[in-house]
Amino acid sequence: METRLSTDLARRIQKATGENVFLCYHCVKCTSGCPLVEHFDLAPNQVMRAAQLGMEDIIFDSKTPWLCASCQTCTTRCPQGIDIAKVMDFIVSEALATGVKPKVPKIALFHKVFLRDVDILGRAYELGLTLEMNLRTKQPFKDVGFGLNMIKHRKINFLPKIVRKRRRKAPLAPASRPSNEVGYYPGCSLHAMAKEFDDSTRAVLGKLGIKPIEPEGWVCCGSTPAHRVDHKLATRLPLESLVLIEQDGLKDVTLPCAACFNRFKAAARDLRLEPDLKSELDNELGYVYQDSVAIHSVLDLIYERIGSEGVAAQVKRPLEGLNVACYYGCLITRPPDVTGSKDHEYPMAMDHLLKALGATVVDWDSKVSCCGASLSLTNTDIVLEMSGKILTNARARGADVIALACPLCHINLDGRQTQMDVDETMPALFFTQLMAIAFDMPRDAALERNMIDARPLLREKGLLDIKR
Repeated sequence: METRLSTDLARRIQKATGENVFLCYHCVKCTSGCPLVEHFDLAPNQVMRAAQLGMEDIIFDSKTPWLCASCQTCTTRCPQGIDIAKVMDFIVSEALATGVKPKVPKIALFHKVFLRDVDILGRAYELGLTLEMNLRTKQPFKDVGFGLNMIKHRKINFLPKIVRKRRRKAPLAPASRPSNEVGYYPGCSLHAMAKEFDDSTRAVLGKLGIKPIEPEGWVCCGSTPAHRVDHKLATRLPLESLVLIEQDGLKDVTLPCAACFNRFKAAARDLRLEPDLKSELDNELGYVYQDSVAIHSVLDLIYERIGSEGVAAQVKRPLEGLNVACYYGCLITRPPDVTGSKDHEYPMAMDHLLKALGATVVDWDSKVSCCGASLSLTNTDIVLEMSGKILTNARARGADVIALACPLCHINLDGRQTQMDVDETMPALFFTQLMAIAFDMPRDAALERNMIDARPLLREKGLLDIKR
């Protein structure tokens, strides 16, 4: 049988993404660090090798690119600086564009429904997305108990939010804004399933003297579906909101959601690296974006602007006796070329803030492990396995509670915890909820919204009054 090798696929990848797959010398770091490799049919390094050889049939017949959780571990650890996750995105988008049948149909459907809702509504509609996915995959009663529990904890918006997009045709003169005002992009989840993150973050920022300004008419960042399917769309959606923030004269924007933060940072970088794309989007939006807005995660904003000492000065009820595992997940720190993180493999900002609150921070193995992210809806069994390992590790290292900073991680580690094979449940709280407790603002912590109730533990530790 004749073997034919071709560089055509490699050239298409480089043209679309800027990534040269021939730089890969198969050190296998991408595969050895991939949290999903045991569920793949091709390891990441095998995908790269097939791309080098032009073996398109093998690549497009693989479920690996579809199951990729975009955790950015491979991209972060590649010694050649290849954005392997972006190559996976290209394979998915190319398959859809050329009519190749998706190898994991549920994930392709998830992307389609999510982006259609965003296109129509301007924001994600979690309830509608879940119901449609269940009906179209012929699993109408999937996760009924989980859904009822979410309703019980007021994590479901029954009606969608429809955004009327606000655009101005010409740049405005920068407004004179007080130095404590910061743009605040909550993202879709903080208006629904992660409302406790929104409430506690706004309260904590106010206590620290920072005034969050939410831009009117912001739109969804596109999350994972956008960058998996359409690079231009994944850049445009964050840009639309950045334009609103810039036109309001704000020099900074902070994003509680790690996924939103990563998408904004990636879009800002790509606009700088791809002038033709920026020009095209500027024309479409009728506004030349000046790139004047600095993008921060809420975690970094508090740590860098206020610092541990400033946080400690506000503590009225120290978290003494509480052992905390600080969980960063994937997208606050990775990849560092996008996020700007200086300690992406073992970050410490949240650890330092929790110590300033009086908590005992445990050293552990899983602080940047992937929880499975958006696979929660399409491949729940994988998420239960991955998130269960994180919880088990935290418990083994002596933690009483996990602190985190991402609504996607939270719905997996908190919401789905009772579905996991773990010996004992463990509260998973947003780090701003713990800050609100330490600042003696328990109402603002919105603890009643968490699906694993942390209040008995906090009362036992003397951190919450019996009546609260």
